Amino acid sequence: MKKTLTIAPLSTPETITLAAWKAIQEAPTLYVQTANHPSARPVLEAGLSFVSMDDLYAEAADYDQLNESIADRLTSGDSAVYAVMGGGCFAQLPCIRNACDRKGFELVQLSGVPYHLAAFPEAGEGQMYTANELPDTLDTDAPLYISELDNSLLAGEVKLKLQRFYPDDYPVTLAVQRSSGSYEQRAVPLYTLDRQEGFFASTVLYVPVLPFEQKQTYGYEDLLKVLRRLRAPDGCPWDREQTHVSLKKDMREECYELMDAIDEDDDEHMIEECGDVLMNILFHPIIGEEQGRFDERDVTTGIVKKLIYRHPHVFGTVHVSSSDEVLKNWDALKQKEKGQQTVSSTLKSVPRSFPALLRAEKVQKKARRVGFDFDTAEDAFYKIGEESEELRSAMRSGRDIEKEMGDLLFAAMNVCRLLGLDGEETLHKATDKFIHRFEQMEKNIDAAGKKLTDMTLPEMDAYWEMAKTTELQ
Repeated sequence: MKKTLTIAPLSTPETITLAAWKAIQEAPTLYVQTANHPSARPVLEAGLSFVSMDDLYAEAADYDQLNESIADRLTSGDSAVYAVMGGGCFAQLPCIRNACDRKGFELVQLSGVPYHLAAFPEAGEGQMYTANELPDTLDTDAPLYISELDNSLLAGEVKLKLQRFYPDDYPVTLAVQRSSGSYEQRAVPLYTLDRQEGFFASTVLYVPVLPFEQKQTYGYEDLLKVLRRLRAPDGCPWDREQTHVSLKKDMREECYELMDAIDEDDDEHMIEECGDVLMNILFHPIIGEEQGRFDERDVTTGIVKKLIYRHPHVFGTVHVSSSDEVLKNWDALKQKEKGQQTVSSTLKSVPRSFPALLRAEKVQKKARRVGFDFDTAEDAFYKIGEESEELRSAMRSGRDIEKEMGDLLFAAMNVCRLLGLDGEETLHKATDKFIHRFEQMEKNIDAAGKKLTDMTLPEMDAYWEMAKTTELQ
């Protein structure tokens, strides 16, 4: 007859199942995980004969050795029952299962009540973690149960993780097992968690759902929730009026403000402006969802698929040795994906809504990839002179002035690009320089007791030159 090892969970006297208690009472050989635990009290009070694993806990160098030693002891004789604390001995199970397979034991696991349900019988669905397995990201919209809070140091680590998401004084409930085996619940502010007493392997912490407005941090889903609330019938009138088209101007402005924050290298400003850009982006899938056209899942699915497709050197078997090869592959895949059969179609794909200098630069770069470009910036520079003369002729004749001015700007952008300069940034710096000189000129005029509005252009020019001289000092 095959020998049997039965695992019978103990948690509290009130929650031991009839099947577990019957198996414990009738055990041919009874092993107890530890006698030094409140959950073992029913066994002690019943006067049952048993062998505990406490000596193995004391001798083991680590948990791997402990679990192997326990498994060997449990399968060293005939059929037996192993009374374990809480809902089960999950960490020991792999070793026990392997030992049963080696020695011909049938393993029977009786159901038990986990510590969080023994401590909080009214507990419903929620997040369940042990203190050592608490993740870095938590869902504050669901109840949280943390078991095996067995010392104050670990409680301090748990507290610090929770304080990233919950207010310092947020009310939490600590459930400590009494010597009788039953639980005592204690409501405490979160910041005092590690100052409490009664930490043990069976100690459980309950953290209730955090009201939305009290959250310490908010995630992507929270932002979507707020934007949907603003768009609701009883939401904000302005937000409800917005459309894909009406948001274009705001999107453009927010992107420029983010670029300013990046230039300033100001983290707080970048956080703020990234948030404004993200808000504007998410409005579009929400509007699309309202119209039954698309939602944010379609957006994230699209970009993830695109990134996987255009990075075969990361997600596939393609090998690249430089970022230039990456860009070359990217463009080839993009052309295939977009059905761009000609170079002209790739030039047309550059958005017309780009700032003019940026669009010119992008078009010129795409033309360069097929060899249609000047060899050097010096070669391109002569084109500026040619276009300048054509503009001069157009101004004299009064015809084609806009066209020739555009050609001159396009030629200037070519030189800028071939010099390795960013056209937008270069013009921004020139504009900044103009503003700075104008400010200095105005200060010099004020210092001379004069008014800018009363001066002639030649007089202002004199002070302008003075400002340039001051700048060079």
